[in-house]
Amino acid sequence: MNKFTNKIDFAVLVTVDHANPNGDPLNGNRPREDYGGFGEISDVCIKRKIRNRLQDMGEEIFVQSDGRYTDDYRSLSDRAKNFAALAEAQKKKDNEAYAKAACGRWIDVRSFGQVFAFKDNNVSIGVRGPVTVHPGFSISEIDIMDLQITKSTNSEPKDGKRASDTMGMKHRVEFGVYLIKGSINHQLAEKTGFSDEDAEKIKEALQTLFENDSSAARPDGSMEVKKVYWWRHNCPMGQYSSAKVHRTLVIKEKERLEGSPKSLDDYTIELKHLPGLMPEIYDGI
Repeated sequence: MNKFTNKIDFAVLVTVDHANPNGDPLNGNRPREDYGGFGEISDVCIKRKIRNRLQDMGEEIFVQSDGRYTDDYRSLSDRAKNFAALAEAQKKKDNEAYAKAACGRWIDVRSFGQVFAFKDNNVSIGVRGPVTVHPGFSISEIDIMDLQITKSTNSEPKDGKRASDTMGMKHRVEFGVYLIKGSINHQLAEKTGFSDEDAEKIKEALQTLFENDSSAARPDGSMEVKKVYWWRHNCPMGQYSSAKVHRTLVIKEKERLEGSPKSLDDYTIELKHLPGLMPEIYDGI
């Protein structure tokens, strides 16, 4: 496996059209929003989608979600203790060998890191991953529609009678443009064995982030990756800080006489120039 050469920063531009991009379980599963009314997609949600896409691409994933298992293990501890190299390293109490074996097998561990803290472990073993992802935030304040729904069939027998309709709620963002930022750190990539080849797989996963992700809350086509901006620096530590790189992408809402934004055409996208660093720009697939 080749090594990771130079630092990478990236940004992903996403549109949401009549969908719930990330429900908040503490708020009745309404779309997440901050105190200013701007929509939010948690970093955990984004990394889950990246893992799912990598798994669809045939990669070995340690943190697999329910319903997407590619092995016989239904918990992280079972998946770890049934990997012979980890069991051997644990037996020898060799934490470095344990982390190295885990990174060598699972791309999500060497990308995002992982804490291995199970009942039968002598100590907690932590791996810091080079790929960091910010929460995604909408460019404008979002309009959330709350819909009341009813159930038209009985869950249990009712002596031939239909029960009163059970009331429920669905929530959606009418339209929103979200920006997700991230970076890949060279120093941590060296420690986990993350490679340039792995970086290309992350990039491909970002371009197809919402493939095989449809649900009642996110109908097919309602979540779309519009652009992926990929800044590859010319040195391992990077020419500029990630904050400075991310600030070069400026997205603003156009002035309108009335109403909220309805499409990406209602925004201006400006990419400022940093000497010696220009991004590769990809359309979503």
